[in-house]
Amino acid sequence: MEFLASPEFWVALGQIIIIDILLGGDNAVVIALACRKLPPAQRTKGIIWGTAGAIILRVILIAFAMTLLALPFLKFVGAILLVWIGVKLLAPDEDGHGDVQGSDKLLAAIKTIIVADLVMSVDNVIAIAGAAQNAGEHQFLLVVLGLLISIPIIVWGSQLVIKLMERFPLIITAGGMLLGWIAGGMLVTDPVFANVDKWQWMLKIPQTDVIRYGASVAGALLVLAVGKMVLARRTAAATPAEHG
Repeated sequence: MEFLASPEFWVALGQIIIIDILLGGDNAVVIALACRKLPPAQRTKGIIWGTAGAIILRVILIAFAMTLLALPFLKFVGAILLVWIGVKLLAPDEDGHGDVQGSDKLLAAIKTIIVADLVMSVDNVIAIAGAAQNAGEHQFLLVVLGLLISIPIIVWGSQLVIKLMERFPLIITAGGMLLGWIAGGMLVTDPVFANVDKWQWMLKIPQTDVIRYGASVAGALLVLAVGKMVLARRTAAATPAEHG
């Protein structure tokens, strides 16, 4: 237990908690979007179980952070998945089955939270892994402690976002676009595009702030455009059926 007396341990723990809180804004939006259609009685369950699953996977991801981030096309695939999740959140499936069990929808919400958080974590875990490395030993303990401390903040934040979405539906659109923003920035930093020494058969993208910012904007607009298009097609398809 000597490490508890080490200033480096507490500094690193503080850094990890701050990173978790800052990144928790994204997580809170995703969790809130995924759980907004659940009955109020199931929302807390969806938030807690979805967050717990996401945290467990994030700990595993951080353990392999350096290796995973170097894999080609991982960010590319993750970015496409995030865009798809963003569109699904903007234009959720209206299955119209009144007899669907609540547990099915609860599990779907939990799955959405875990998948989205896992994809979004690809870019984020490197910061946490870097902060933990500064403490020398007990790095994995640091990561777990930091995440455990930040869980209540993320859970509370997502419940607050749900209440805000009920009053201001525009937040749903902003949340979907946020996923697109993250996806755009993630895609252009994939090693196959960023590493000029490897995978030279691939197009190389200059790693400048302008490029990353532009890609993030493009990702956000793509999610908005596709989401609106899907909703418009659904409305157009439903209108003749209603008149018929």
